[in-house]
Amino acid sequence: QIDYTGTEPSSPCNKCLNVSWDSTPPCTCTINFTLEHSFESNVFMYYGLSNFYQNHRRYVKSRDDSQLNGDNSSLLNPSKECEPYRTNEDKPIAPCGAIANSMFNDTLELYRIDNDTRTPITLIKKGIAWWTDKNVKFRNPTGDGNNLTALFQGTTKPVNWPKPVYMLDSEPDNNGFINEDFIVWMRTAALPTFRKLYRLIERKNNLQPTLQAGKYSLDIAYNYPVHSFDGRKRMILSTISWMGGKNPFLGIAYITVGSICFFLGVVLLFIHHKYGNRNTSADIPN
Repeated sequence: QIDYTGTEPSSPCNKCLNVSWDSTPPCTCTINFTLEHSFESNVFMYYGLSNFYQNHRRYVKSRDDSQLNGDNSSLLNPSKECEPYRTNEDKPIAPCGAIANSMFNDTLELYRIDNDTRTPITLIKKGIAWWTDKNVKFRNPTGDGNNLTALFQGTTKPVNWPKPVYMLDSEPDNNGFINEDFIVWMRTAALPTFRKLYRLIERKNNLQPTLQAGKYSLDIAYNYPVHSFDGRKRMILSTISWMGGKNPFLGIAYITVGSICFFLGVVLLFIHHKYGNRNTSADIPN
């Protein structure tokens, strides 16, 4: 995990700490780090946020699923659940709502450093969203032709976005409402500290690890402000083995619940041993 929030004065990203959503040009910083062990299998690159409550009731409801599913009438007349991010300058917002408006928009690039030479690591941006989300739940509006600019005509971008939804990507099958970065963000997290899949790094050669142990650098286009709510940002590299991926949450939860049950069992055993044999029946005098 690489924390790049920049709250520490010595951090390379400290200069970007008070960045705003529409900073032009974006603030950039580079963090160097070392991998102590090689990553043998496919590698998953995540971004992580802390103290960000995506589970807030009004935040979770602030979306229009019909609009996101490509319904043309909802595109121009979004649900009132999206307020106050339903319209802007008398134009309907697409996509509307607080979830879309707060979409994560940092850009992360990874490089391997070998003899002072930086070699870029290929990051795959497709295949990071759930299949059902990509192919069923999220659809672009329909109409004559496949020109998204024309299909989204009459709408405006979310307030905090630097560009409209039909310019999220240059590839047609990853643009608009079916952009996978957008889809991943729209699946809200249950806890205030969470991670979301950002990119994939595929293994190309079975004889060599995907990421060799050594020096790396992370280039960051710092666009996403978190300092105002004491949040933190981090980049996580993870891989899987034949047993699957590492996720300590379930283990911690099981140990915690088991410990509580054991403690309650001891307490109840003590109460039963001390008080359970008492004769509670009262003798009735003749």
